[in-house]
Amino acid sequence: MRCDILTLFPSPVEAYVAVGVLGRAAVAGILDVHVHDLRRWAINRYGQVDDEPFGGGPGMVLMAPVVVRAVREVAGSGGAAHVVVPDPRGRVFSDEVARDLARESRLIFVCGRYEGFDERVFELLEADTVSVGDFVVSGGELPALLLLDALSRYLPGVVGDPRSVAEDSFAAGLLDYPVYTRPRVFEGRAVPEVLLSGNHEAIRRWRLQESARATLQRRPDLIRRHWSRLAEETREVLQGLARELGTPPPGEEE
Repeated sequence: MRCDILTLFPSPVEAYVAVGVLGRAAVAGILDVHVHDLRRWAINRYGQVDDEPFGGGPGMVLMAPVVVRAVREVAGSGGAAHVVVPDPRGRVFSDEVARDLARESRLIFVCGRYEGFDERVFELLEADTVSVGDFVVSGGELPALLLLDALSRYLPGVVGDPRSVAEDSFAAGLLDYPVYTRPRVFEGRAVPEVLLSGNHEAIRRWRLQESARATLQRRPDLIRRHWSRLAEETREVLQGLARELGTPPPGEEE
């Protein structure tokens, strides 16, 4: 997959994509990331990319000619691309959205700053707007990197063991189970005996039970949302835990 990121602050973006999962994916040739400085398309020699909002108000607005020209030029140099703009008004990011984006052959992320983009940027580019949550950050760089990091895990070969992706929180409709490493006992707290037993079936069952328990207690909305695609065993575990905890049985909302 090729990914282009347009930003006013290329240095921190370049640093992040060079390490960890993204860095390994680039070295392996699975992910080809190009970071572009939006000031290359400034309207004058002073590097101007923003201006005051019509109608008054605080802050500065990124100019449509700058952003639209930048995206079109970048898109024209590498084939058709799916344009993504992190924006609070967009569809809420989720594991499903990450999977959708991972199916694209090319993505262009456009990172906003200040008071955001001139509205004509969205109209002319027909961008896919994606929100990472109901909060505000100072720019689109962090949300864009969050999206890229999440979707990259669904690119074949990026994660060494595919089971890591399949068992991650949200991938199976449940939160992840607890994990432990050495020492076996720390400040009086011991690793659950089942994990030391060598009984793979018992360990699998315990992990399913704990994933179900965490989801039921912390994110019951996930259960309601994914109930129809949960395995029969998972449903039975959830219903048993609900009886144990005295909560309404999952699936009755259907």
